[in-house]
Amino acid sequence: MGVEIAVVGIGNILLSDDGVGVLVLNKLKGRYELPGNVELIDGGTMGLDLLPFIEGKERVIFIDAVDFKAEPGTIGELNNSEIPHYFSSKLSVHQIALPDMIAAGQLLGTMPEEMCLIGIQPRTIETGYGLSPEIEGQVDGLIEKVINKLSGWGATLELSIDN
Repeated sequence: MGVEIAVVGIGNILLSDDGVGVLVLNKLKGRYELPGNVELIDGGTMGLDLLPFIEGKERVIFIDAVDFKAEPGTIGELNNSEIPHYFSSKLSVHQIALPDMIAAGQLLGTMPEEMCLIGIQPRTIETGYGLSPEIEGQVDGLIEKVINKLSGWGATLELSIDN
């Protein structure tokens, strides 16, 4: 069946572009059939509480809004040790806890062998539901990047019959 993989959407859907990780995760759920070794997890703003959900996984992909210091809509990828080191500038409260969760998991010896953060530079993180036009226009590109990463890890997603 392959290695155990978690795909975790992170963010607060009530803070505009900050909710992109959760919204992309929901689109993945609606569009694709998942192999049995891939679990989609709505991490929302769970932070440290997310640790039990990824323990036992061999690989994990986080999807989130990330301050890449780039134009809004820029998609980027961070791997393994790059992830906690990159959050010296926090966009929102859940990003404070993500490095803490990784550190706690490493201390306990329960973190996945491989981690990847696929992110997108937000335009705005302010109160309001829905993505800015720049981010909305890049959602399919973000989904494609997640699918390509999963494919590289040997997990193929099939379009759902409903689509």
